[in-house]
Amino acid sequence: MKFLGIGSRVKHEEYGLGVVMNIRSTYYNITFYNRGDEKIPLDEVLEILEYVEPERDTVSMFDVEQSLKSLLEKWNGQTETVPLGDKWKGGTLILKPGADGMASKEMPIETFFHKIVMMRDKLRVLEQKVNASNLDDEAKVDCQQYITRCYGSMTSFNILFKDKDHQFNTK
Repeated sequence: MKFLGIGSRVKHEEYGLGVVMNIRSTYYNITFYNRGDEKIPLDEVLEILEYVEPERDTVSMFDVEQSLKSLLEKWNGQTETVPLGDKWKGGTLILKPGADGMASKEMPIETFFHKIVMMRDKLRVLEQKVNASNLDDEAKVDCQQYITRCYGSMTSFNILFKDKDHQFNTK
């Protein structure tokens, strides 16, 4: 059996694409793009997309941060699949101007929803980049407060999400 190192990219039959984030004595902790964190037994069959040799020594926090930075840069713009609430499927967003004589704008609700999900994902990446940056603590807190306010402004769109764990929250 070939052991995977932290940062190895894999494909799971049920969960899809993921990255090994930690290794325990009996399982891998893998973050899947469409599922989140899962504990996968060491002997479970995984398709290896990018193999990283396991470290023989304990991994330092610096190494973990560097791996995370590398993954974020590599997958920047990658969005997870988020289900639209069933009642909205096939719907249309209609923007009707208040001024007379101007045409309304229609957009499939799925297109609008995709843009909202992309914005949410970009906010998450921004938050991770701020946390991993060399800014001093005061500057990090200041940036985090702006990000939290953005999340707060986006909560109006939570009605579009099928699952609560995909919604915006202000933590």
